Amino acid sequence: MTTRDEYDEKVRGWFTGRLPDGWFEGEGSTVEVAVDREEITVVGRIPAPSTGADVSAAERAAAVDGKVKAFREDTRDRRMAIAREAEHRFGRKVAWGVRCDERRVLFTHLSVPVMTRLRQPERRVLDTLVEAGVARSRSEALAWSVRLVGKHAQEWLGELRSAMEQVDRVRATGPDGPDSDPRPDAQAE
Repeated sequence: MTTRDEYDEKVRGWFTGRLPDGWFEGEGSTVEVAVDREEITVVGRIPAPSTGADVSAAERAAAVDGKVKAFREDTRDRRMAIAREAEHRFGRKVAWGVRCDERRVLFTHLSVPVMTRLRQPERRVLDTLVEAGVARSRSEALAWSVRLVGKHAQEWLGELRSAMEQVDRVRATGPDGPDSDPRPDAQAE
């Protein structure tokens, strides 16, 4: 049984080996590869544009936009070919993005509907966010809420992921793990 972390490492390793040299600064371990049930997101750092120290924030932001756009256009065909290979190999869509200067920009990526059942108190929270203009719909309000929780709960989510990894390890060594004898009445010899 492959644990989630082992699978994620396999995906990350495949992309590390498959990405062309020179695409990203630092290469290999600095490329961020995130995996969920539907999508693999690959984000690498590209060099910040060369601007003088005396440029305005608006000019610097425009230079970063230009650098990101150039990378996206210059690598499009190659990224699409790599994505097709990965989609065939891993059964998930691939999204790309870059970090440039202090910005993280994702290119085309999935927006997956998620069905949930909420009781009135939770619906009222979403409706309040809509009425306040924070979100245009309940769906957008829920997405906003999830991003907010994710931003402020990284440590807790990290602990939860670690606990889930431990459960996977314990399961693998249990009576139905890969090292167990499939015969129900087998005894230690």
